[in-house]
Amino acid sequence: MRDLWNKLRRRFGRDKLALFSVAVIAIYTVTGLLALSGILAPDYARSVGDAYAPPSWIHPLGLDVLGRSIWERTVQGARVALIVGFVSTFIAIPFGTALGLVSGYFRGVVDAIVVWLYSTLDSVPTILLLLTLALVLPTGKGLATVCIALGITSWVSTCRVVRGEIIRQKEFDYVRAARSLGATDGRILFIHLLPNALHLILVQASLVFVYSIKSEIILSYLGVGVQNFPSWGVMIDDARLELVGRGVWWQFAAATGALFVLVLAFNLFNDALKDALDPNQS
Repeated sequence: MRDLWNKLRRRFGRDKLALFSVAVIAIYTVTGLLALSGILAPDYARSVGDAYAPPSWIHPLGLDVLGRSIWERTVQGARVALIVGFVSTFIAIPFGTALGLVSGYFRGVVDAIVVWLYSTLDSVPTILLLLTLALVLPTGKGLATVCIALGITSWVSTCRVVRGEIIRQKEFDYVRAARSLGATDGRILFIHLLPNALHLILVQASLVFVYSIKSEIILSYLGVGVQNFPSWGVMIDDARLELVGRGVWWQFAAATGALFVLVLAFNLFNDALKDALDPNQS
């Protein structure tokens, strides 16, 4: 584990784009935490001026139809994006990792059931599955439902990747040696195999995080996601008619710009993470 973190620190220290992506993600994270604590953008729901007021020194991103600050609503949108990303990832990654471990190690009936399960889920169009779950979950429409729905549907790729790695690793000499010394299946799985698949799990966690953010925005735009809260998807939906009917572009630009910068930073981060953890590179 220590060698893994040392390798990450060394590789990221030499990659300026990777450092830039980490800095951007850190800024978004701090912004979301400050918004969650109520320190930043606490008056996002209050009218502070005239409807459709353009960007100015007082309101750098302008005001919406109700005179609310688009800057504060964009900041609160970062809060929603980070909550969805973290919660969905913490649901999907452990679940997908656990299924991938037992499926790849024990094979047989267990493997057949897991493969059938993720193949079935993978055969259903993702957006339709998300829409269905968002509508039928007992928690109703809202942030909690979105997080649960995304967590339920985002584990498949992690499970498939971990399963393939465990199938490959279990035939290595170190696993055979551990088994010959009397190590239990649990010890082999969690002490020997899991650490050697950790680099793939970290990459998958980053991919699931950004996928969850983008999916939440789509669901909120379609009206089955976050309700009565300034998600970027809700802002884009609100700005749709403003842009076409009145030429009011600032709410649309704020939401899409915030999303673009965050997704770009995560894409750069994912590329750097894959390169840093590639076992074929020293």
